[in-house]
Amino acid sequence: MAEAERSTLAEVGEIAVLSRIFPRLPESDAALLGPGDDAAVMAAPDGRYVVTTDLLVHGPDFRWEFSTPEDLGWKAAATNLSDVAAMGARPTALVVALAAPATTPVAVLESLADGLRLACDELAPGCGVVGGDLSTSDVFTIAVTAFGDLEGRPPVRRSGARPGDVVAVAGELGPAARGLRLLFEHGRDEALRRDAHAVGRQLRPAPPIALGTAAADAGATAMLDLSDGLLLDARRLAQASAVDLELDALGDDELRGGEDHSLLATFPPDAALPAGFRAIGRAVAGSGRVLVAGREFAGLGGWDPYEDWDGRLS
Repeated sequence: MAEAERSTLAEVGEIAVLSRIFPRLPESDAALLGPGDDAAVMAAPDGRYVVTTDLLVHGPDFRWEFSTPEDLGWKAAATNLSDVAAMGARPTALVVALAAPATTPVAVLESLADGLRLACDELAPGCGVVGGDLSTSDVFTIAVTAFGDLEGRPPVRRSGARPGDVVAVAGELGPAARGLRLLFEHGRDEALRRDAHAVGRQLRPAPPIALGTAAADAGATAMLDLSDGLLLDARRLAQASAVDLELDALGDDELRGGEDHSLLATFPPDAALPAGFRAIGRAVAGSGRVLVAGREFAGLGGWDPYEDWDGRLS
């Protein structure tokens, strides 16, 4: 291994580390002033911005035994890009803050930056990293704040579904949960051999980012990102909109599995669903319940870090 690849954060120092990371990061089309000053300057032609943030902490949110640094960079970007898309906005910029042990090789952060760039290039072209922070911590943590441009559209909230609306989803349901189960049961190499697609979707989600604005343009009445499982997230939408959602019969992984980062949306009954969306049910008058093939589920499943983390760091 080359000397540069073995050097750690403590040996190199913050300024030199950042000088090696910045050239690897994607640029934002909306940045009037990017990294290098105390803050970025962003264009806001709509006059409004969608803003969201998400944390990935080693242990409850990812494991180095499963993820490469590039995987982690990709996932950190994808999870935030999906939240922007769920509001009917176009992602324009990310701000990334990292806290890492001093013994972390600089090459790890360079690879993580590559993952951020690859995810933005593939999922949301024109979105880039415009700033952030770097600090030290015993637990590796990455925090991403994402910005999005509504481009003149009203935001699509969770609270707009009405009785009679069609419930539809864009993206996959279930593979990320299957992938995570395989990783815990068999480890990375064997899990990839058994089901590379499912494991890939767990480590590098592929949310349908462009379909967020397509749904908004098609008249979506409500929408959210499916990060914690269809049943759990659908109930959030149902409760916010004060309706019941009647869903078609689906498999357990499709209903309870999280981290696919697909889009769940409702549309007026006469609306043409955008290409990439498929109907999976309807909204009816009610009080926030989710029924599947006429049955209400008592335990909704889904991801809750306060309940589901086993306390392990590896």
